[in-house]
Order: sequence, then C-alpha cells, then structure tokens
Amino acid sequence: MFMKTWPIGLSTGCFYQRGFVDVLEQIRNSGFRVIEICSFPKHLDYHREDEVERAAMKIRELDMLPFSFHAPFADHIDITSFDSGVREAAVQELLTACRAAAVLGVRHVVLHPGPERSGRPPSHEFLEHMKHAAVSLDRVARVCCDLGIELLLENMLPHLLFGHVSDMMYLLGEIRECNVGACLDTGHANLAGELGTTIHTLSGHLKMLHVNDNRRDTDAHLPPGEGLIDWPWLVGELDKYHFAGSLILELSGGANEPVEVVLERATRARSYLEGLTLSLA
Repeated sequence: MFMKTWPIGLSTGCFYQRGFVDVLEQIRNSGFRVIEICSFPKHLDYHREDEVERAAMKIRELDMLPFSFHAPFADHIDITSFDSGVREAAVQELLTACRAAAVLGVRHVVLHPGPERSGRPPSHEFLEHMKHAAVSLDRVARVCCDLGIELLLENMLPHLLFGHVSDMMYLLGEIRECNVGACLDTGHANLAGELGTTIHTLSGHLKMLHVNDNRRDTDAHLPPGEGLIDWPWLVGELDKYHFAGSLILELSGGANEPVEVVLERATRARSYLEGLTLSLA
C-alpha cells in the first residue's frame, strides 16, 4: 500500500481576529509546525511590508513551515467581472497578496477562483465569467511561478458563482502559463454533495486539503469526526489515489474564545487524523 504520513498543519484563520505574530508561538507550542497563513487584514495586513517582514522573521525564529497562504476573497475581489476595471483591481489585489506570500516563504497560495457572490447566471453569461477568470488566473499563476510559489485553486461553497468542482476543473484546464494545482475543502465538497467523487476527480491536481467537517447544513468548520463526513473512507480514498500533499485543519474560532481552547480543539482533531492514517499503515 502507498500509504505515507501526511503532514498535518493548522490554518491560522481560526485566529483571524487576532494578530498573526501574537498567536504564532502558542500555535508552535501546541505541536503545529506546519501552517497556512490567513490573509484577513486584522490578522496579517499583507499590504504592509513591515508587518509582512516581521511575520516572516517570527516564522523563521520559531522554525515553522509556512505551507500555504490563503489569498483574500470577497465579493469585490472579482476576477470574473465584465467590468475590466473591477477585474484589474482584483488581479492587482491578488498579486499584492502573492508577493507578500513570497516574503513569508510559503510554498503555495490558495485562491478562491470566483467572488463571494451567490447565484449562477444564464449559461452564456456564466461562460463569459469563466473566460475572464481564466485570463486573470493566467496572470496570477505566471507571477506565482516567477516567485517560486505554486498557485492552488480551492473548490468553493455550492451557492457561489463557481460553486462546483466541475467549474474548477474547467479553469484548471484553461490556465496555460504555469502548472496550477488544487486544494480540496472537505466542508465545501460535503455541502455540495460532491465529496464522494471529488478526490477521484481532482486526484491529478490535488496538493492539499482544507480539513473540516459539517452536518450538511452550514459551513461550520467543525473538527473532523464531529460532523457527517465519513473520515475513515476519505482517508482511504486519499491513500487509494496516492495523495502526497498536506492536510491543513481549517477550523472555526470565536473572536472572544481563548487561544488555548481553540488550540485544544485543533490538537484533538490532529490526533483523530493521525489515528486514521496509522490505521492504514
């Protein structure tokens, strides 16, 4: 059997209301060396070179591995827009984030390929949105390659513009400038009812997972094992398709919730995943 030990890391998004540097040592002390860095400005303002440099220094000081950086996402960050000015502003925002990610020393930038906007327009409009997205992603991918970073597209929530894995597969096929991979968000795929086929569909592109659970009602970002996802099956599928990337826990965290409480939840989730992977050995 191909089975290997997959690195298990933590997205700092569970602390998006706290400063990145302020929580990093506690994250390291809880046993997480591998991290994904959240781009929420209150957490880490990627527009400020001094703040990014300070964060990079702290990462090196603690000997941590910044596996990925989550690019910013919002309704107004729209690389699919029919308005060229809106598209250009969105691309420039993403490029600023990618350059900050390079300073931080990350290996991958994870990007939502569409805006945080609900609904699917008529087919002819949808295809135009797709074309604009592909051209924009080509530009971002080219810069990422120049920076020595790999761009990864993430499957989005099913109610959003590009809310299905088939949409992401189309975009992966249209990007010409550089190899672009995929990040599977288990919670998003579960809400879309696509988790049963997604690992097989993405297997040739899959570099990492955002690991979280839900009860098929909301994007709750629960620890694995606390929702409805069949985790023993999922881990078996990853093994079956020779997954060789990292598992990044992307869990919820309240603004007023003590750091140690969130980290206890994260360490419990890590132990659960480790137990599942060991059972395949």
